[in-house]
Amino acid sequence: MDGMSGSHVIRGSVSLPEAELMWRFSRSSGPGGQHVNTSDSKVELSFDLAKTEALPEVWKQRALERLAGRLVDGVVTVRSSEHRSQWRNREAAAVRLTALLAEATAPPPKPRKPTRIPRGINERRLRQKKQRSETKQGRSARNWA
Repeated sequence: MDGMSGSHVIRGSVSLPEAELMWRFSRSSGPGGQHVNTSDSKVELSFDLAKTEALPEVWKQRALERLAGRLVDGVVTVRSSEHRSQWRNREAAAVRLTALLAEATAPPPKPRKPTRIPRGINERRLRQKKQRSETKQGRSARNWA
């Protein structure tokens, strides 16, 4: 981890400490060259969301509810194998995890306040509708005789 930052910022001053992240490396599937059978470039990054002390309690509960389908025993896991180098896969997995947690801990949107249609707009619509109706009535067969 020589060049990677010690923590990954989720939002504001809240960040994930490196000590709580669990890294696992394995061989990536797919095409490759001479180096492919010897390098562990696939990265799995796990974070124990249920036991962490890094997040405020409100954020933690919100994230546990929103990520319930992704959690296995309170642990969220992110995989990355799109790059050939382990280093770039590590960075991609860390970015993906922080983005996932930022979205899961975001406050709920404000409830939508329904707006009323102004009376003038409604009256204009009805007036145009009536005018169109009269135009079509004027075209009917009974008035042609």
